[in-house]
Amino acid sequence: MENCKKTALFNAHESCGGKVIDFAGWALPVQYEGIIPEHEAVRNASGLFDVSHMGEVEVKGPQAADFVQNLVTNDISTLVDNQVMYALMCYPEGGVVDDLLVYKFNNEFFYLVINASNVDKDYQWMLDNKNNYNVKLKNVSDEVSEVALQGPKAQEILQKLTDTNLDDIKFFFCNREVMVGGIKCLVSRTGYTGEDGFEIYASNKDISAVWSKLMEVGKELGLKPCGLGCRDTLRFEATLPLYGNEITKDITPLEAGLGIFVKLNKENFIGKDALVKQKEEGLKRKTVGFELLDKGIPRHGYEVMADGKVIGVVTTGYMAPTVKKSIGLALIDAAYAELETPLEVVIRNKPLKAKVISKKFLNKNYKK
Repeated sequence: MENCKKTALFNAHESCGGKVIDFAGWALPVQYEGIIPEHEAVRNASGLFDVSHMGEVEVKGPQAADFVQNLVTNDISTLVDNQVMYALMCYPEGGVVDDLLVYKFNNEFFYLVINASNVDKDYQWMLDNKNNYNVKLKNVSDEVSEVALQGPKAQEILQKLTDTNLDDIKFFFCNREVMVGGIKCLVSRTGYTGEDGFEIYASNKDISAVWSKLMEVGKELGLKPCGLGCRDTLRFEATLPLYGNEITKDITPLEAGLGIFVKLNKENFIGKDALVKQKEEGLKRKTVGFELLDKGIPRHGYEVMADGKVIGVVTTGYMAPTVKKSIGLALIDAAYAELETPLEVVIRNKPLKAKVISKKFLNKNYKK
């Protein structure tokens, strides 16, 4: 871990008994008490995650909106001030540079939250596509820390530390002026778990106090510190994509089933022509949900077969803690994407029976 970057909460993780691993060059806890109890805490009470490794880029200037509109697949012209939108950045060929959250503070100030493993690549991509837009870009990732408070008790816990009425922060909106335990924070309500919750951004020097205050007031409500392990099982059950799994430079948003976030009727965005062509010609690959019928656990990268041939690959798979089934997502030949289609997943060189099921593994509990 000596060569890994450490977040401002590294000491807090050690004091909480976190099992720290190298994640995309960051020393981060994979678990504390254990993946299952942490997963269940988020589903039933609340969990607190250190997501300070995420990247943040400021986009400012008279043409900030035009620049972001050309950069991402979704239509940011529909956003009002302090609204947040999920979107993707694509290569001209249609593959995904990254998925991100677009925060609109006003027409001349946007805040882009990107994945930790892609920060340098994403920022360079933005610079390379700045062209003649009258904007200034600033990578502030090293100046900002972030924690995510997730679960049905999240609002009750956070409300103990602020006079801001959290009912006023609607789903996929934010407030930059929230005092949390006396510390000014940016608070948004998006989530990556399928549960209600908040993202709390603060300076590196203040985030430890925010973490400590949340843990203190949340203790009696079942709040637990949570690691990367349950972050993945939670997002998977909610069918939320992970870069490197469901989306990559070689997988388009349409193939990943994220077409709702791709507005092909927009005037233009990077990758539009390739995605329009792909949709017109029809998808040759689709991302499906599947259930393993034989005993076993599917994992990322396992081959998927049908009719005696390899037709795709598992993008994510688990014995899902809430659903209590061995399920997964797979990118397969579109001809086999119909519900109930029999499949086989190759585990330890043995094809195990599976079938295509709905990707709606779990009812999301967002507060809208």
